[in-house]
Amino acid sequence: MAVESVDEPRPGDDEVLVRPDAAGICGSEIEGYLGRMPNRVPPLVMGHEFVLSCRACARCKAGERNLCAKRRLIGVHVPGGFAERVAVPTTNLIALPDGLDPRTGALVEPLANAVHAVGLARRVVAAERVVVLGAGAIGLFALHAAHAAGLPDVRVIEPNADRRAAALAAGAQGAHADATELSSDRSADLVIDAVGATVTRRTALDIVRPGGAVVLLGLHEDETALPFHRVVRDQITLQGSFAYTDAEFAKALDLLASGRVVLGALSNVLPLEAGPDAFASLAAGPTALVKTFLAVPS
Repeated sequence: MAVESVDEPRPGDDEVLVRPDAAGICGSEIEGYLGRMPNRVPPLVMGHEFVLSCRACARCKAGERNLCAKRRLIGVHVPGGFAERVAVPTTNLIALPDGLDPRTGALVEPLANAVHAVGLARRVVAAERVVVLGAGAIGLFALHAAHAAGLPDVRVIEPNADRRAAALAAGAQGAHADATELSSDRSADLVIDAVGATVTRRTALDIVRPGGAVVLLGLHEDETALPFHRVVRDQITLQGSFAYTDAEFAKALDLLASGRVVLGALSNVLPLEAGPDAFASLAAGPTALVKTFLAVPS
């Protein structure tokens, strides 16, 4: 990873140039940094916040632009937000409420992912007890989204002590270092895997109740062997979850702007020049930070 000077983006007919005030580093971008994401190939300016879709296919017309077969992601297929300027379609621009911290605005996108995951889960299972695997940014947002949806009993499994403490501060009913206690009774109606590793996918099946549901949100590993006899015989629903709809993005913005979701202290925005060191630090292991932000200093 390097900091380079490049030509300023040239916006198309339906695009405008914007100056990012805060762009968060996503876990999927760390995977790309480590060479584990085949859709993130250098040279690439990462920093993804929006989905570009055709707006003409059946999925787009149904309000599911996240499932458009022709979708493109800023920061994946076109240059992204870790830059002084980024070209953005006018249809993707949403005004932030006056006074909203730009860092909070940068967190609308990951929270929308969690709102989408919880919404999908509620279609397939009546949930009272929820377990979230992983208490990184997406795991914490899943915790908040579940609470906002009226699901009060949300627990997390997270090996990192600082992240467990953050989950408890965010309102988790319990924070466990491993699945030992929760797998003994298999009472979780819903498990949200915010990691996406083989170990967490298998753990999800160990703790979900018969007739329950597992929402697969994390993307750490592409392939996993699972005990499908258990899935079939216990009638466990496996539900994938990708991105969000426009309505869910608006919902996430409202949750943050209204104060219904409060994230606590946020880290300072780092200059773009600090990007390589920030990525290296995050790739080295988990931190207690909700999100690391990059931008050009104001």
